[in-house]
Amino acid sequence: MEAGPRDREQHDAIRGEAPGDAPGLSPDGPDDAEGTAVEVDADEVEVELRPQPRLRIWQLAPIVGLAAVGSLMFAFPLAFGSGEGGAVVAMLGLLISSCAAGWGMMAARKVGHTWPGLPARGSGERPNWRVIALYVFFSALLVVLAVWRVARLR
Repeated sequence: MEAGPRDREQHDAIRGEAPGDAPGLSPDGPDDAEGTAVEVDADEVEVELRPQPRLRIWQLAPIVGLAAVGSLMFAFPLAFGSGEGGAVVAMLGLLISSCAAGWGMMAARKVGHTWPGLPARGSGERPNWRVIALYVFFSALLVVLAVWRVARLR
């Protein structure tokens, strides 16, 4: 149990310190000198007090709406083979879906989100070329499969 203020003054007087002086503290915080009672940890991390930016509902609603409409336009002609215009409607749906995906990625990047495996924006780290190659491969594979499926409608 720590001594009260009166006992502390007597204790400091016995040790030869002036009352009210805190050992190891300067007017603006702890001293950096070694051997003081208070040592500063070099691994301390500053914490940002502002809230993290997030995607709001008004940003997400048009993106989700466009993606849903585009995917339905792409899926129905492919699934049910509806006449001559099916390939055109499917390609238009693919285009709308791709635009919504790009819009969503740009909105997410604006608030600081990144793709898994890629460094955060402004961190100074270089992206791993294997992760980029993997993303390019899967994107190209999806485009090839979509175009091949639409071409088979004719």
